[in-house]
Amino acid sequence: MEQLFWSCLAGGVLFAVVTVIFGDLVSHAVDGMLDFLSVDGHRKLKPMVIVSGITAFGGAGLLLLHYTPLGGAPAVVVSLVAAVVVAYVVYVAYVRPMDDSENSTAFSIRELTGRIGEVLVPIPPRGYGEVLVKVGAGRTNQIAASFDGETLHAGERVVVVEVRDDTLFVSRFDGGTERGHTEGNAN
Repeated sequence: MEQLFWSCLAGGVLFAVVTVIFGDLVSHAVDGMLDFLSVDGHRKLKPMVIVSGITAFGGAGLLLLHYTPLGGAPAVVVSLVAAVVVAYVVYVAYVRPMDDSENSTAFSIRELTGRIGEVLVPIPPRGYGEVLVKVGAGRTNQIAASFDGETLHAGERVVVVEVRDDTLFVSRFDGGTERGHTEGNAN
């Protein structure tokens, strides 16, 4: 029984050391090979959570064998409970907050329909120009064409009517609201 506990503890410590020292190299080398450890339906089953549970199982088992009167089977049961508790704490205290903190600045160009923008490069009636549109906390420049076939001059406010072939089709903006935001908050 002691060999099982030592193996689990040593494997977990080795995994931690390799991850800290060679984490990026190993990540690129095995790129996606360990994805089977993260079960899609169960976000909690991530390699870090699994390995922390195995390491806690080994450490708790060794401590229980050496410092308590518990023998083989009871030590395994208590170690399993300790492993589940530690894995849960690792998930709640580290993994879930890290998952939630991963923000992306990516957006779909289709999300720009209905947004208010400003013409940067004049848009001729049958040609292309450029508009600046607010996306989240930032702004993006996009190729634009006139939806109504009108000339739109630099500095004019426009609304994105449609997105086709990665081009924003815009019309002159006369006022009103943008997706629940007042005119003053649109840009």
